[in-house]
Amino acid sequence: MSEYMEKHTVSRLIGSPPGYVGYDEGGQLTEAVRRKPFSVVLLDEVEKAHPDVFNTLLQILEDGRLTDAQGRTVDFKNTVIIMTSNLGTKDLSKNIGFSNLTDLDSYEKMKSKVNEELKRYFKPEFLNRIDETIVFHELTLDEVKEIVDLMLDRVHKQLKNSDLEIVLSDEAKQYLATEGYNKEFGARPLRRSIQRLLEDPLSEELLQGKYKAGSTIIVSLNEEDEKLEFESVEAPNEPEVDFADSDS
Repeated sequence: MSEYMEKHTVSRLIGSPPGYVGYDEGGQLTEAVRRKPFSVVLLDEVEKAHPDVFNTLLQILEDGRLTDAQGRTVDFKNTVIIMTSNLGTKDLSKNIGFSNLTDLDSYEKMKSKVNEELKRYFKPEFLNRIDETIVFHELTLDEVKEIVDLMLDRVHKQLKNSDLEIVLSDEAKQYLATEGYNKEFGARPLRRSIQRLLEDPLSEELLQGKYKAGSTIIVSLNEEDEKLEFESVEAPNEPEVDFADSDS
């Protein structure tokens, strides 16, 4: 929601007033829901939006409807609105790993801290209209490795267009997960790490023509140098069929 930090950008949600540019186009939020009322609307990092955005959301959360700049009432009763926020998470990583609390107690403490920060930032009338506040647990290494697999799907598809396959060892995946995960920022740096540690060096080797079509690229971890290594395994040649022998 950083696109809506300025006061004048709030009109983009419901549309420009009559006489202004974009009046006929409708609002980015109201027009999308008007056309597809059965929708899931994600407002990412909602705390970055201008306070006037929250005033606009109040009517949606309370009445399930919103009037756009053209005077049309848009029905939000069949729309699920999900808002994400990083409030209260800045100092949480400082307490992780240095406490004798159980996982449940640690989670409850974290949830309490986040809720306190939400109350300091948002008005009570806004928070009271939210059905549920969910505080997510910190990502585990196994979960980050699953995210690595999801992000590698794009690499698989790109290589498949060149008739190439890629296989990563568990050590290579764990290396990417460890390098790309940060307790403060979560898995956000993961995509950049995969780009820097895997995609960039692999692209250089592809440009040098090191891999033939039909081969498989094996990616392993050189633990001594702490970098990924690439090895090509060519597909075995299919045996020739002697039709003369088969007829006999």
